[in-house]
Amino acid sequence: MLNAYISVINQTMGIKKLKFMPKMTHLLFLLGDLLITFGFTFASFIGYYGFHEVWAHVNPILIYCASLSFVTISVFYFSGVYRILPKDMGLFESVFILGHSAVVNIIGIFVITFVKYLPDGAEFFWVWLLASLALCFALPSLRLCVRGFNLLLQLSKKKNHIRTLVIGAGAAGKVVVDESRRNKDNNNKIIAFVDDDVNKIGGTFAGLPVKGPVSKIATVIEYYDIDEVIIAISDLTPERLHDILGIVESCPVRVRRLPMLSEMQGPNDVRIIDVDLNDLLCRDPVILDNSEVSNMLGGKSVLVTGAGGSIGSELTRQIFNTHPKKLILFDIYENGVYDIQQELKRKMREEEINDIELITLIGSTYNDFRVEQLFKEYRPDYVYHAAAYKHVPLMEDSPAEAIRTNVIGTYNVASMADKYQAKKMVLVSTDKAVRPTNVMGATKRFAEMIIQHFADASKKTAYAAVRFGNVLGSNGSVVPLFKKQIEAGGPVTITDKEIIRYFMTIPEAVSLILQCGLFAQGGEIFILDMGKPVKIIHLAEKLIRQAGLVPGKDIKIIETGLRPGEKLFEELLLDKDHQIKTENKKIYIEPREKANISVMDDLKAVSVAFSMEDTNDVKTLLEQIIKTYHHDERNDKSLKGKPKRK
Repeated sequence: MLNAYISVINQTMGIKKLKFMPKMTHLLFLLGDLLITFGFTFASFIGYYGFHEVWAHVNPILIYCASLSFVTISVFYFSGVYRILPKDMGLFESVFILGHSAVVNIIGIFVITFVKYLPDGAEFFWVWLLASLALCFALPSLRLCVRGFNLLLQLSKKKNHIRTLVIGAGAAGKVVVDESRRNKDNNNKIIAFVDDDVNKIGGTFAGLPVKGPVSKIATVIEYYDIDEVIIAISDLTPERLHDILGIVESCPVRVRRLPMLSEMQGPNDVRIIDVDLNDLLCRDPVILDNSEVSNMLGGKSVLVTGAGGSIGSELTRQIFNTHPKKLILFDIYENGVYDIQQELKRKMREEEINDIELITLIGSTYNDFRVEQLFKEYRPDYVYHAAAYKHVPLMEDSPAEAIRTNVIGTYNVASMADKYQAKKMVLVSTDKAVRPTNVMGATKRFAEMIIQHFADASKKTAYAAVRFGNVLGSNGSVVPLFKKQIEAGGPVTITDKEIIRYFMTIPEAVSLILQCGLFAQGGEIFILDMGKPVKIIHLAEKLIRQAGLVPGKDIKIIETGLRPGEKLFEELLLDKDHQIKTENKKIYIEPREKANISVMDDLKAVSVAFSMEDTNDVKTLLEQIIKTYHHDERNDKSLKGKPKRK
């Protein structure tokens, strides 16, 4: 009936596409506004004139009250007041309704002229003023009361409250409070704010106490028994974020944050997000300008071996963005390379990219026939060799396979790059190649020697290697392992509480590889300034807190002992006093050692490893070739039950 009635009004007034919201909430507000306007106006007459005087003029007064009530719902309807939901009520909405309430009262003055037999006109001004003030207060209060009731109802239904402290008593902090109060699925119970502004400390914000400064947050967390901290600073910078994380990391709390301005996906992006891997490093991300890389690779044929791996797949993404003529993905593991192939094909469809030929091939780098077949058909201009076995403990048990892929595979790719005159080849190496104590590091050092051998021998191709530390989030790294252990309820296992590592993110590593390909002239081993190393136990504790749990209480951390071939401290990667500087202040070149003229003979010698049954014999063979490599025989599983070698 109501919608039909309004439809008739719309047609009569010539209004098109103006529909009343059919929700029961809006109907109740309309009826509430009618009753409030009528009731408060009538009560104002009684309050000023008294009941007997009002009764003497009851008919015109009732007509006036009813007319003003109709004016109220009309003004509110056409101005959009009924589109305001109770959960959205705030200061702006209250002022908006207050303003339209004032408009209603002004219209009420004109209504007087059409209603006869009202009490004395001069005295009526005071009745009108009293009614106006009452309505300006009551009409917004109706919605605020409904919102307050809904909030109390939601709070009563919420279980397992998360006692939460918000860093930042400003606009972003208010967003967090509103989200926690409005969202029924949000279990955060905001207890207090922490801020560095001395003018705010000691006061209240959004009805909650403001403490400070942020440097004293550990005391506040302990006092209020906080479970979670949300960083809500509108102009948050990476530097400030790292400082705050450094302060909070010793506290048994989970840490989340609002996006920084540079991360926001739009003006209304108010997500509360977890602290990501970049944040966990507590250092500034390495930003490299790859515009010159685009000039180098654009329109060229580029080969990526190991394209399905964590490093290889990110390499293909970033190379794809340079718009090469051909992008060749080569890998022995079909599932990984299939995933990145489908991702790039989808991007080509969505962005209507038609100038890149995407080629995906399955094969092994140690199959020399397959590698030559690839080079002969596609003639790559640039080669990025990421195919390798990288898992340290596994290679200790299968050293011959590490040699087959990391050494022979590198030789096959390097020799074909020379034979088919590729412009450049870049090897993805590792910090574990520095004075290696494990098979993986020794074979990667051998691969570096092969690269430098071809750098000296080749007349057309420039060769280089890129050496960096651990990559957060890559296949086989500690982060995915820790996350799985946390999801399983623990414990989180670390080899030693004192172990430290240098870390970087996958995008950082790949940007470095591409940048070094730009700098490569022949035989260089490029090294990244990776900043300070990170204690593995600290990384584990941060990931546990990120999951909303308390290290040592909810999730235990246990030591398992160093694994075969594992170092307690990685070698210092960068000695700035002796390294050669490049155009990029974050990239250095290791001084070139004297060329090893026996690389070809060593390759022939190492092929014996494929027929050896004892893994210790294979490692001994590697020691004879890689003079800086020394393995610990106590870790060899093949020696169990056998006499030790003399």
